[in-house]
Amino acid sequence: MQTNSPVLPDLYAVIGHPIEHSKSPLIHAAFAQATHQNLEYERILAPLNGFKETIQIMQAKGYKGANVTVPFKFEAFQLATQLTERAHDAGAVNTLTFNPEGIIGDNTDGAGLVRDIEQNLQTTIAGKRVLLIGAGGAAEGVLHPVLAQSPALLVISNRTLDKALSMVKKVEDQGDYRFVTVNAHAFEDLAGQQFDIVINATSTGLSDNSLPIPASIFAPGALAYDMMYGKETAFMSLARQTGAQVSDGLGMLVEQAAEAFYVWRGVRPLTKDVMLQIRAL
Repeated sequence: MQTNSPVLPDLYAVIGHPIEHSKSPLIHAAFAQATHQNLEYERILAPLNGFKETIQIMQAKGYKGANVTVPFKFEAFQLATQLTERAHDAGAVNTLTFNPEGIIGDNTDGAGLVRDIEQNLQTTIAGKRVLLIGAGGAAEGVLHPVLAQSPALLVISNRTLDKALSMVKKVEDQGDYRFVTVNAHAFEDLAGQQFDIVINATSTGLSDNSLPIPASIFAPGALAYDMMYGKETAFMSLARQTGAQVSDGLGMLVEQAAEAFYVWRGVRPLTKDVMLQIRAL
């Protein structure tokens, strides 16, 4: 009598250095259970000088895809043989799909941020004055998706003004958002300005450092959004003192994971219960 052998699960992972803190396996396991997808998702610690070799080993073992986190997003961009438009815009990749033709690089960070702000926090970006603090990879990853929502103004502010100016120039050269005013300012030039949405894309929360920004930047009813999650940062504390609505980046984490899950599986999982589950840990 012939018996059907069990179907092996598709393999996925998140790659980083360090990686033990990542909540991605919990998130994707919850998504898989809720959507009845047969997959396994794990953490992989790649050597700092061994990202390419790690990817090659995964491909040889039959993995279907991977999420990429610090510090390998730029290496993933270079390694991909095909880039989505949003990965090209971001200049970094956080989602890889392996297929016989090569490696598709995508970036779901911006989509995750926008979905968290607009759907979960019920804050419309269109027509708003937005301040994006930081000019590194995190800021680059969300710049175009935020601009695509048609804010009235987007200001990029950074300790090193040249980096912010470079981001603005790239936007102007592309010409895709000519109806949005995009400027770059040093922190000291923010005095006297107010914003409806302030996004902290710097890593200051990791070291509990405060940003040299005036509390007056938060307009009445403003949303203050820190991409860090799991702790109260100095940025969040400052915003609370002004009466702003404050959010950490846990929603972005879950929403960008949901977008990656959709890229891989063609199924968009619900996120609300997963956010509650992760926040309760």
